[in-house]
Amino acid sequence: MIKKAKSVLGFFTLAGLLNLMCKPAPPNDITVEKEFYKFKIKSIDGEPIDLAAFKGKKILCVNVASYCGYTPQYEGLQKLYDTYKKNLVIIGFPCNQFGAQEPDSGIQIKQFCTSNYHISFPLTEKIDVKGKHQHPIYQWLTSKNLNNVEDREVKWNFNKFLLDENGKYLGYFSSKVSPMDSVLVSMIEK
Repeated sequence: MIKKAKSVLGFFTLAGLLNLMCKPAPPNDITVEKEFYKFKIKSIDGEPIDLAAFKGKKILCVNVASYCGYTPQYEGLQKLYDTYKKNLVIIGFPCNQFGAQEPDSGIQIKQFCTSNYHISFPLTEKIDVKGKHQHPIYQWLTSKNLNNVEDREVKWNFNKFLLDENGKYLGYFSSKVSPMDSVLVSMIEK
């Protein structure tokens, strides 16, 4: 019985080790944190963004793209930001992983967003939100082991993740959920 238990324990230890070995390494030697506020990322202009600066506000993380059928959601995101910016920050994460719908440089993305949608909320550098080079912020957003709530997969542009004022994961909203959707707005207003 003890020999069998050691054998099973050895299997699970080996399985756990293999699972850790198969996870993608964070890009640029960034470690994946257990606390959301410990992350830093570059803005679309190359300036550092320290997520700890947003403590006390809800945070809506959205992977964005300029040439997508959901791109008009920028308008709703800006309206949401303008309405709740005292208690909410929206962070747009440009990503080119879905239909190659964000092929431009940071300068071009920023120009597109400001001239077409008058975006004033923070935009980050272009990142991967899934796959081998998934940015650590999105590893945290999509992994129950890190966010302590649920596993999620980013399936397309304009997926939304909402965090509370303490950096705790509140929920996920698909691309189809508009920024001014009553369920999302009610969670922001709580």
